[in-house]
Parts: sequence; C-alpha cells; structure tokens
Amino acid sequence: MKHSMSKRAKTLFALWTLSVLTLTLFVPTAFAASNDPITVINNLSDFIFSIIRAIGLILLGFGILQLGLSLKSHDPGQRANGMLTVAGGIIITFTKEILTLITG
Repeated sequence: MKHSMSKRAKTLFALWTLSVLTLTLFVPTAFAASNDPITVINNLSDFIFSIIRAIGLILLGFGILQLGLSLKSHDPGQRANGMLTVAGGIIITFTKEILTLITG
C-alpha cells in the first residue's frame, strides 16, 4: 500500500520540521542567577505552594457556590458537600502556613 503526500502537505511538513529544528538548535542556554542550591529549592518551593494556593482558592470558591446553590434548593446532601469543599479549600489554601506551624 503506497501512501503519497500532496505537495502542500510536504511543504507544511518541511516547514514544521524546520521550525522544530530551529527552536531546538538555537535556543539559548539558561543559567541560574545564583549558585546557591538552597535558594533554587526555596524558589521552587514557593512556586509550588503558590500553585497549591491557587487550587485551594478555586476549590474554596466552588465550595461557596455549591453551598449557596444548596441553600437555594434546600438540598442537604449538596449542602454537606459544599461545606466539605469549603473546608478542603481553606485547608489547601493555607497549606504552607499549616506546615510552617507544625514544623516550627
């Protein structure tokens, strides 16, 4: 079974290959600003905790929305889920502070 590509497909494939090679070969090397590995680890830790905080805030907002909708529809199951989501969102939002408090 013979597969043939059209001229347009070959041109697009060649352009795609050329762009990937260009981006791969000519990207400048990035170096860390400092040579202290502790600073790098602390920066990574701060970045990860900021992502976790953002996820916690999203869960907190969703839990408040779910709680409000449950009060409107008088659904106790949804109200319990809303309260648990709010509590989980609060815990996830303040994870770094909780860990700092625990570890001292």
